[in-house]
Amino acid sequence: PFVREAPAVFKKDGKYYMFTSGTTGKFPNPSEVAVSDSMHGDWKVLGDPHIDDEKHTSFDSQISCVFKVEGKDMYIAAADRWLMDLPEEMPDICKIFECMFDKTAEYEYADFPIDTLTEKNTSIARYVWLPVEFENGVPCIRWNDEWHI
Repeated sequence: PFVREAPAVFKKDGKYYMFTSGTTGKFPNPSEVAVSDSMHGDWKVLGDPHIDDEKHTSFDSQISCVFKVEGKDMYIAAADRWLMDLPEEMPDICKIFECMFDKTAEYEYADFPIDTLTEKNTSIARYVWLPVEFENGVPCIRWNDEWHI
């Protein structure tokens, strides 16, 4: 479960940045952002870009692309929110997936039936669009109920 998927790459000030997601099916998980001087070079992981995301679910979404706003030094992360009916209080999906792949891992909800958390009706999926801010060269994403370019 500790491999990455869904790379969203963009370039700013000569550096390449890549957001990725963990592999937990359609269940949201923490994103990671990495930086490199080259698309083919070594990537340095900078951590989870979602600031104040208490649930560690990338605001219940998965980043699919990042684009620059034409004529501005502004970037927007567009993300998919596949599961719209997840409960507010959930077990740690990443830990459940870890236990599925590593039978020696321990977690109190290791055998939790995650299929009971949602109907997995992706036909009602929504999108999350949030501005990407930079703090000391590190991309950050904060939740905004409303924002403007």
